[in-house]
Amino acid sequence: MPLSIYAQMTVSGALIGLIYALIAYGFQLTYATSKSINFGQGELVMVSAFFSLTLVDLGLPYALVVPLGLLFGALLGLAVERAGVRLALEQKSEGWILLTIIIGLFLFSAAENIWGRDDRPFPTPIPSDAFQVLGVDVTPLEVSVAVGVFAVMGLIELLKRGTLLGKAFEAVANDRDAGELMGISATRTVMLSYGLSGAVAALAGILVSPITTVGPTMASALVLKAFSVAVVAGLDSGFGVVLVGMFLGALESLASFQLGSGWREVPGLLLLILALAVRPTGLFGKAVIRKV
Repeated sequence: MPLSIYAQMTVSGALIGLIYALIAYGFQLTYATSKSINFGQGELVMVSAFFSLTLVDLGLPYALVVPLGLLFGALLGLAVERAGVRLALEQKSEGWILLTIIIGLFLFSAAENIWGRDDRPFPTPIPSDAFQVLGVDVTPLEVSVAVGVFAVMGLIELLKRGTLLGKAFEAVANDRDAGELMGISATRTVMLSYGLSGAVAALAGILVSPITTVGPTMASALVLKAFSVAVVAGLDSGFGVVLVGMFLGALESLASFQLGSGWREVPGLLLLILALAVRPTGLFGKAVIRKV
């Protein structure tokens, strides 16, 4: 078997793995400020993709569809925080786990009733004709995934590291109680993290939909793999999720090619099991020492 075929499968899989990394990054954003995760993140990806497709069907230009889709996703994230997370965090309970799952199920049912159960193509002005880079075929759609993922993650990291709002984000992430004593509103900071997480989910839906399709079940497998990436990399390492996401995507592609499509989901599950068994804090995570 020519090595060029393996190189092709590796590159294509790694580019798709960036979608896993982007969704995993959304998990990290909320976990950093509140130690909570939106277990309905997949439904945010799916509903935002349907909303963006509706805008495309209405004739809006793609350059306007993308920012409106991101805004819609951010509003969905804020709604999840307000309805399913805030009260549970104030009462220091784990009720947000069940509430975010319930909200996700509600969004799934709403999508089926509004847009139907059939998968639909997502039109895009980005061409799909492949071109060669170092002997490997790459499509502009795949390049747009890489550009979109690195752009949004880079902008959020600049926000976190270079602005007062970002400093507040980091302060609450390090110690919520100490941040509030310094005059920082932990509630607003958690809202910001959920809004950003929703926008990240919307971008993931917009980027992956032209490659696959838009449907109520489009994000179920994506989110499971993204959660595996977040756990394996560590829930506090943005750089780590990119590496692990690309590695998982490449590994899935090679496993599907070499062993058959039925083995495609196995690498992610094996990585998750190994990470939890060997290094529960993740490959790039840091062990936290708590004072008692």
